[in-house]
Amino acid sequence: MKALGIVGSPRKGGNTEMYMAHTLKVIADEGIETEMVSLAGKDIRPCTACMACRGNEKCIIDDALMPVYQKMKEADAIIIGCPVYFQGPSGLIRCFVERAGYISLQNGRTFTGKVGGPLVVTRRSAMSLAFAQMLLWFCGQRFFIPGAMGTAFGRDKGDVLKDEEGMNNAKDFGKGVAFLLKKLKA
Repeated sequence: MKALGIVGSPRKGGNTEMYMAHTLKVIADEGIETEMVSLAGKDIRPCTACMACRGNEKCIIDDALMPVYQKMKEADAIIIGCPVYFQGPSGLIRCFVERAGYISLQNGRTFTGKVGGPLVVTRRSAMSLAFAQMLLWFCGQRFFIPGAMGTAFGRDKGDVLKDEEGMNNAKDFGKGVAFLLKKLKA
């Protein structure tokens, strides 16, 4: 079993990455292999809805999406870390989930039956809106989603680690991912 954490922040080493690392450690402590991929610095362009992916599970846009998409296909669980920018998910993560989701939908719902969910980090507002947007992506892709909300507060680098409730949320979410994986793979 393998859990893949995708960090959708354009800032390397920031709060979203720290939050993901904490969650993946909880999952690894449950005996599940983990991997973290950061989208920071990667060229991920918006979907053009050209439909070229239909039936061949490949996007014709030549950027960094397809190697990460391949890792998503191989993983049993997918967690997407999302920072909140201007009341919603960052543009980088929106481009990523739109294209990955579109490719999946055009090819028989590639992610159906996987375990997953969002982790959301915000400075102070719009957490619920960003969380709901990301959660709907996972629902639309037919993931099994643990009930715990992976949400935390943090503005300056490292602030998320000081959010005790948020860190407990990540722990509960990670344990939920591990529990579902073990039940589904039993």
